[in-house]
Amino acid sequence: MNRRSSCAAIAALLSDAVLASIAIPIARAAEATQRVAHMGFVDSRSPSTPLHGTSAFWERLRELGWFEGKNLLVERRWAEGRIDRLPALLSDLVAHKVDIIVTMGTPAATAAKNATSTTPIVMAGVGDPVGTGLATSLARPGGNLTGVSFAYAEGVFGKWLELLQETVPNLTVVAVISNPDSQFVQNAAKQLAYAAQERPVKLRFIALRNPEAIGPALKQARQQAQAMLLLSDPLTTTYRKQITALAARYRIPAMYSLRDFADDGGLMAYAPDPTVAYRRTAEYVDAILNGANPADLPIEQPTKFELVVNLKTAKALGLTIPESILLRADEVIR
Repeated sequence: MNRRSSCAAIAALLSDAVLASIAIPIARAAEATQRVAHMGFVDSRSPSTPLHGTSAFWERLRELGWFEGKNLLVERRWAEGRIDRLPALLSDLVAHKVDIIVTMGTPAATAAKNATSTTPIVMAGVGDPVGTGLATSLARPGGNLTGVSFAYAEGVFGKWLELLQETVPNLTVVAVISNPDSQFVQNAAKQLAYAAQERPVKLRFIALRNPEAIGPALKQARQQAQAMLLLSDPLTTTYRKQITALAARYRIPAMYSLRDFADDGGLMAYAPDPTVAYRRTAEYVDAILNGANPADLPIEQPTKFELVVNLKTAKALGLTIPESILLRADEVIR
């Protein structure tokens, strides 16, 4: 072989080596983009009673490149408003060796944390992550859990009472309907009691632990108070249409802590904007599936609250919503 042929052969070998060195990472990148993530999704409620804004979670995942049936496999579990079912549902998901668990509501997040200390957990709709023991702090939650909180800022509790006072003439007693077994509700009840001390209004706490108690609870509210405030939990959100229908039947002006109740016929709701929270939840999922450590991702607090007023319900109750409230409302249902 002459020198020219030798050089040509060496150049060909080098060219092949360069092409191979480029092809390997390209192949690996293609393999990475084609991998399928296995996600567990747990909601304390029912698939027939999704909360407003939940669709934003799935929409944002698609925007980030996660498509169910292509590179995302989703195992869904629903507690149907029965908190006692959650431990078994979470144990089942852990047994399926999912890559990540997404929970909706405080009880589901608590059950997930009890079920695994290694599988990443992203929670949404949690009332008080630190107060309920889910995280050691908001800035650095530690462990395998993070997400987006629906925690109510301190002034929100007084805001609920203020809006009711502006709407219901001569209001002196408010019935607070809630599940006293919920740790979030326990903390919220304390905040409400403190807020009521600064106002000429008394609170009557009425327990609601199961679906059978919904009718008696609202009847008691009608007998003991001029208005009611409902603290939401998986049970009440699952049966929200029944609750708002009974509130209308008993002619009880009501304030709700989630906008879904106003959408379903409740008088008013003042709560975090759920669409923003659920989109951020999807971004947390994306970050973790791309290698982020949940312990290093701060738990976000809501920054945007919305006031929703249902004028149709107000008219049926014979109430005139003050112009001052209508001007502040983010949405008026007519």
